[in-house]
Amino acid sequence: MNLQDRFLMAGVMGWPVMHSRSPLLHNHWFAQEKLKGVYVPLAVHPDHLEGALRGLFPLGFSGCNLTIPHKQNAMRIVDEVDAVAQKMGAISCVAVKEDGRLVGTNNDAAGFIRNVKEFKPTWQAASGPIVVIGAGGGSRAVCQGLIQEGAQEIRLVNRSFERAQTVMADLGLPIQAHPWSDRADLMAGASMVVNTTSQGMVGQTALDIQLDLLPTDALVTDIVYTPLETPFLAQARLRGNDTLNGLGMLLHQGPLGWQAWFGMEPKVTPELRALIEKSLT
Repeated sequence: MNLQDRFLMAGVMGWPVMHSRSPLLHNHWFAQEKLKGVYVPLAVHPDHLEGALRGLFPLGFSGCNLTIPHKQNAMRIVDEVDAVAQKMGAISCVAVKEDGRLVGTNNDAAGFIRNVKEFKPTWQAASGPIVVIGAGGGSRAVCQGLIQEGAQEIRLVNRSFERAQTVMADLGLPIQAHPWSDRADLMAGASMVVNTTSQGMVGQTALDIQLDLLPTDALVTDIVYTPLETPFLAQARLRGNDTLNGLGMLLHQGPLGWQAWFGMEPKVTPELRALIEKSLT
């Protein structure tokens, strides 16, 4: 496909969706690559999701990203779901094929891992125990990414122990579920900690967790990026840990979507990161 021969279209479906930074991200790439195209926010009520997805092909869209609350419901609508998304139980990206088929995948895990590797190129998932906080969709993506990277021990802790056990059962070893009361003790000897909950996000209460037993050389990460530094990350930084917010996870999913839609991967540059960070302040 010659990308210069057509007007390219993609978007993000959510409800609500106008807060999304994805349009700013993808439209930056259209300008950077000197392509005629647009990436738009698509506010789609859950009752209209099937009609919206089926409308992508006749409208000429190459695909879309999916955000809350559509990631799970879209799985029953698309024509094909790849193995990665099947494992995670949700799709974050839909590609429209030339015959109109809708193919769903999930780029959340890869986005998380690419972000970590950009920040710490020498990072190895197998270098020590990893604590993952939360057992929702973000947790499944992070755990799947860590497993694919060779993690040997994932200590999964969640307020609902039953939900943590479900993730452990679905994704398998090396995940071990732990009750919320053990959260502080799980920090001992950890090489990395990941918050996958919404705690600490703008409008949410801070994550209730102590890091006293965490080694100061452990990497502390959060998939939240509003604010860029959550109270959890601030707590870790002040005690000497390297910290990483969730903005890069969003940025690094983007090229994977472009590969599925347009057959190319634009670059995540420092200029792009600065552009998105400025929009968040």
